[in-house]
Amino acid sequence: MKMTHLKQLLAASGFIFVAGLAQTPALAQQKNDPKFIKMIQESFRADGIAGLNRIDQDATQKFCSDPQFANSKQGQATREKIQKMNMDSIKQPSDGKYIGDWKNGERIAQSGRGATWSDTAETPIGGGCYNCHQIDAKEISYGNIGPSLTGYGKIRGYSKEVVTYTWNRINNSKAYNACSNMPRFAHFKLLNEQQMQDVMALLLDPESPVNK
Repeated sequence: MKMTHLKQLLAASGFIFVAGLAQTPALAQQKNDPKFIKMIQESFRADGIAGLNRIDQDATQKFCSDPQFANSKQGQATREKIQKMNMDSIKQPSDGKYIGDWKNGERIAQSGRGATWSDTAETPIGGGCYNCHQIDAKEISYGNIGPSLTGYGKIRGYSKEVVTYTWNRINNSKAYNACSNMPRFAHFKLLNEQQMQDVMALLLDPESPVNK
């Protein structure tokens, strides 16, 4: 995200703290180390729909680029601010509906296409959920960076709190963990609202294979 967009987001959330973040070791390193900047600039090239703007880090990414600071007591206050900023950016479903079609959600979860240099701007973007999670108990190949989601709704229930938490996690996981490995699907417009509703159904519809 470019700085102009970041400022708009911060202003909208009513939580501007860029000046404070500028003093962190991670930002200082990236701003003052010519070798680091040169390495980043030379390691990427624009190709197809993938532009060089993808190497422009926003405040959240810069914070997490220095794990030593991010995990320190000194960094805790900044971590909390970043999580609040991400939480404030989350929009609940415009139609008030959280649960879509689990069959579509299954297709989205299995798809890793979209948003790469070899895709077009019209290529539907998938969630690639199986890269990091086990979802269906019958699935024999899946990642383990994230926790197993098998039986997600069956185990956790279907309360309003569970539904809202799940929506927020899919929307912007960094609202709960500033340095989460999970993509910010809504923040970067990787999934649209309907797609997120369908993934929600995969996790929370009692008829979904996830909950059988």
